[in-house]
Amino acid sequence: MAPPGPAGAHPTSAEPLSRNIFRKFLLMLCSLLTSLYVFYCLAERCQTLSGPVVGLSGSGEEAGAPGRGVLAGGPRELAVWPAPAQRKRLLQLQQRRRRRPTAPRDDGDEAAWEEETPGLAGGPGGSGAGSSVAEAPPGTLALLLDEGSKQLPQAIIIGVKKGGTRALLEFLRVHPDVRAVGAEPHFFDRSYDKGLAWYRDLMPRTLEGQITMEKTPSYFVTREAPARISAMSKDTKLIVVVRDPVTRAISDYTQTLSKRPDIPTFESLTFKNRTAGLIDTSWSAIQIGIYAKHLEHWLRHFPLGQMLFVSGERLISDPAGELGRVQDFLGLKRIITDKHFYFNKTKGFPCLKKAEGSSRPHCLGKTKGRPHPDIDGEVVRRLRDFYRPFNLKFYQMTGHDFGWDG
Repeated sequence: MAPPGPAGAHPTSAEPLSRNIFRKFLLMLCSLLTSLYVFYCLAERCQTLSGPVVGLSGSGEEAGAPGRGVLAGGPRELAVWPAPAQRKRLLQLQQRRRRRPTAPRDDGDEAAWEEETPGLAGGPGGSGAGSSVAEAPPGTLALLLDEGSKQLPQAIIIGVKKGGTRALLEFLRVHPDVRAVGAEPHFFDRSYDKGLAWYRDLMPRTLEGQITMEKTPSYFVTREAPARISAMSKDTKLIVVVRDPVTRAISDYTQTLSKRPDIPTFESLTFKNRTAGLIDTSWSAIQIGIYAKHLEHWLRHFPLGQMLFVSGERLISDPAGELGRVQDFLGLKRIITDKHFYFNKTKGFPCLKKAEGSSRPHCLGKTKGRPHPDIDGEVVRRLRDFYRPFNLKFYQMTGHDFGWDG
């Protein structure tokens, strides 16, 4: 019989057992902490995306749709997007995560778009943007986040202020092959000394086959802009949104009045001498509307075929028709059609049933479509007489009668 051990001593056989249990406990604790850390990192990564992204498996099967990539358009809806739209959306998400500061907006473009209630999207005309189905390439969507490069714009919306440039740009951004800067860079009029490298860095990343665009309406009336854009690239396509110059001038004044309520009346600013009927062409609201004069400067550097003139009036009455012309001009497939729009009677503007990166309808913001002040009818008549010869010359130069003098 073995002699008893000293008092208080544990059996030697119990020591390895307790150490083994302790090691297993530590191992389980480390595994749990590691799993929590990985889950936390994944959760943080998903939180930076404005909408859940579901990747493609190696076989390209996901959510019961073999061979198709699925990208969530919003918390209530999963929309199957075509491959170009997936690539575009992922590049946008990458840009958002970087949180690169952008150039300040101008010409009242802040809060240019606003969401509306989902019920508004139920009108006639088909499904909204981003509802088409197409095959996606195999692989994982996350791999696309590192693709693309920044390019100088191949197309620029150069004017005109209060003509409808913001609406046109937002409509175009629905197209999966268009990538555009949201804010106005004002490079060719205010920041040219910063150089093309600075300008390129403002641009979004694009993939092969996508077009980089920007819009700054003041370029059209800037004397140096045509030569500067031509020096960047003689092949740049130029888009000009024009509008009845009288209505445009009143809209311009209305915007200024909303910011500075103490300015003189429209009537007093219009004339140098009202008795003599002499129009003050030095006032920018009047000068911008002399389209023929400004176009002459552009035609010294660009052929007419490289410029597209969009009717601001038709952009409201027939947005799909005007967008069709723009897509043809840019060499894009006609993806944006009448099924993307509905008319908001309250605002008096067409709205997108589904704007870029959203599953909800979007309309022009509160700063757009302001009611115009009542203008003396005699002043409006004199302005129409003033603009008539310039309008006729503009019709001849562009080969298009916009019907402002009918």
